[in-house]
Amino acid sequence: MAIHVRLLGTAAGGGLPQWNCSCSNCRAARNGDIPSRTQSSVAISADASEWFLVNASPDLGRQMEFHATLTPNLSSPRNSPISGVLLTNADLDHVLGVLLLREGKTLPVIASKGVRDTLTLCMGLDALMGSFCGIRWKEAPSDWGPLLLRDGTPSGLEMRAIYLSGTPPLYARNMRPMDGHSIAFQIRDAKGATLLVAPDVAALTPELELAMQYSDAVLFDGTFWSEDELHSINGTRRYASDMGHLPIRDASLEVLRRLGASRKIFIHINNTNPILAMDSAERAAVESAGITVGEDSMEFTL
Repeated sequence: MAIHVRLLGTAAGGGLPQWNCSCSNCRAARNGDIPSRTQSSVAISADASEWFLVNASPDLGRQMEFHATLTPNLSSPRNSPISGVLLTNADLDHVLGVLLLREGKTLPVIASKGVRDTLTLCMGLDALMGSFCGIRWKEAPSDWGPLLLRDGTPSGLEMRAIYLSGTPPLYARNMRPMDGHSIAFQIRDAKGATLLVAPDVAALTPELELAMQYSDAVLFDGTFWSEDELHSINGTRRYASDMGHLPIRDASLEVLRRLGASRKIFIHINNTNPILAMDSAERAAVESAGITVGEDSMEFTL
């Protein structure tokens, strides 16, 4: 067994280019000067046959079609190698892809109580999916436990959730704050190889930092380069911290630089982030720190 990892999409909400944006990165993507990107989602598997999704983006349909191992096999007219979905938060760019999986069998979804309540009470996800396949919810455990396939058998992987600070998404702004609006997932195989997926990090907690130190690969929140990135581009009053994301320049860059992980990759990258430009000083700073700027369809095995 191993951990097979595929980055299906690496962009924050809206993708690259974003439909209503004419920033330099979006113009470059439209011109073919830098790669376009779909919205953030990661696929993991112990055997490269049965897969779990960490977040399910609105672009999931074309992401699955691009990866042959995520499409139906010839064993029956209707089937899927997707065994379940792990949700790190309730943001629309992480959950709308769940609706695309409505025509299969009952869908296992692992999430915190905060994320489940948000999706159930504010988005009506249970009612929507209940008219089709339905959802089998499991609360994300803080302690290590087996990651089970759709039929309940062991997948060969274990997982645990790391609960982070976070706030409800904009569409659920009237919900009371509670633990678990944002979580990271740590996944390991029988040999101890360990992956951390953390696309939505507002602050570094001691537990998260410890998990990063003991992970062989870290997929980390790369949403914004700086705290004032959006403000400097379009004058918005929203800053990285207001949106629940730790900026790279003043926080995560040095933390990841010091890690001994064999793979350190930024994912969930906003279309405005200058690390997307191949020749930018910001991209050079990231790469000189031994960190990779994630690309759609990047694959590796631990």
